[in-house]
Amino acid sequence: MAAYWIAHVTVTDPERYKDYQALAPAAFARFGARFLARGGEAEVFEGPVHARHVVIEFPDLASARACYASEEYRAARAARAGAAEVSVVIVDGVPVA
Repeated sequence: MAAYWIAHVTVTDPERYKDYQALAPAAFARFGARFLARGGEAEVFEGPVHARHVVIEFPDLASARACYASEEYRAARAARAGAAEVSVVIVDGVPVA
């Protein structure tokens, strides 16, 4: 069953954030990630306002967790430190009828 990363991001240092953007795709590719939404037009109805919203589908919950904990994504997160305000949630999907 699929699982999803839901991320809310406000980039505070675009130049430094480019380092994250250069490193993160390797982790996503390794764990079979598929972007469903990434930064398009959004309207916040409740909660904190962030500039970007991202939804990433993974084959399963184990893959989503492994991606976040991977060496590749740890390096990407380290490169992103101080360049963005980020909230990431990993959620298990529901069975498709």
